[in-house]
Amino acid sequence: MRTHSSLRLLGAVAVASTIALTATACGSDAADGGSAGTSGPKEVAAALEKGGKVTVWAWEPTLKKVAEDFEQKYPKVDVELVNAGTGDKQYTALQNAIAAGSGAPDVAQVEYYALGQFTIGKSVEDLAPYGATKHATSFTSGPWNAVHQDDAIYALPMDSGPMAFFYNKKVFDKHHIKVPTTWDEYVEAARALHKADPKVFIANDTGDAGATTSLIWQAGGHPYKTDGTDVKIDFTDDGSKTYAATWQKLLDEKLLSPVNPWSDAWYKGLADGSIATLTTGAWMPANFASGVASASGDWRVAPLPQWKKGGKASAENGGSSLAVPKVAKNKELAYAFAEFATTGTGASSRVAQGAFPATRADLESKAFLDTEFPYFGGQKANQIFAESAANVGSDWQYLPYQVYANSIFNDTVGKAYVSPTKLSEGLKAWQDASVKYGKDQGFTVNK
Repeated sequence: MRTHSSLRLLGAVAVASTIALTATACGSDAADGGSAGTSGPKEVAAALEKGGKVTVWAWEPTLKKVAEDFEQKYPKVDVELVNAGTGDKQYTALQNAIAAGSGAPDVAQVEYYALGQFTIGKSVEDLAPYGATKHATSFTSGPWNAVHQDDAIYALPMDSGPMAFFYNKKVFDKHHIKVPTTWDEYVEAARALHKADPKVFIANDTGDAGATTSLIWQAGGHPYKTDGTDVKIDFTDDGSKTYAATWQKLLDEKLLSPVNPWSDAWYKGLADGSIATLTTGAWMPANFASGVASASGDWRVAPLPQWKKGGKASAENGGSSLAVPKVAKNKELAYAFAEFATTGTGASSRVAQGAFPATRADLESKAFLDTEFPYFGGQKANQIFAESAANVGSDWQYLPYQVYANSIFNDTVGKAYVSPTKLSEGLKAWQDASVKYGKDQGFTVNK
């Protein structure tokens, strides 16, 4: 379960902090508080026996129970949970602490798309020497791909966001709309709904970097390619063009509600049916139940519409990992806690509290798959989510400065939502601005 502001993929990190981070990426070793490989499983076991304090920066509420269970299992260890802010606020505080060389936590929650900025900056530990390699097959492909590169493992996946299609069955039935299985059918459904009732829109969309990149991911696009400090950005690949062409129809025909997500108007639209669908990560059910309680029983879950008829492709939208900063004071205990929280009983505990698992064991368990959701009319929605997780493309990459790139989305692609600018033009502008920024920070971009 993700918190309110982390549901929307990050808006903006303070530019000064981002510049400091990428400057570190291109040659500085100031943030390197230790070298990877100095500890291993034996040292981790010894640290647990000796005990000590572990400071964890995270906004994820399910970690409270995990911390209590960890302390019960290891009485000599004290876990201090600190909410240093959600998403961008925590990243700013974390980077400032890393740059200062003091005040950083032992463990930090980092969303997958933001992790690259810390790995390229040599700010987080490679966890492979500590024993993380043994978990290579423990996690689903999307989250695992996000935390490792070659032989290095820079964090352990905490949860995941395989995408699904949430739709208001009551509204669909009223207007005799079939659940779309392709994005072309989705456009047709959008037209039919809005024609039947001009107050009803198939979805809301005011422009969101995370939603855009997730749908391009599902379409097979690869706009970002990163190899160390060598970066390529290309929003003219087939997946990006497929997405842009389809979404442009929705914009041109004004078939999308101009309501901002997570606003009061958005919750109202989901409740009264004027916003009829939502395409997002599998962490969403708890937010429906708490924020749109009055529509319980109206909504259902279906697989994502496909770009190619008969396909099963999916993508991730959201999700976080637990990383160990290089400047952590007790890296062995930090790794032990991260491992406990993301695997085995710790992971199962978080799932029981409403988190969506990144672990194959939890995703494949009968109890998980057979869970009925009263909100969705008793539907066993986890079966759809689990299938989505299994079909996430594993070769997606984010920029090593994705936080900054997302922060300028509305200045580039966002113009397509409020002006005659076409989405393809907005994506090109986003590409150009991201290329320029990367070069300014010392990356080798598009060569």
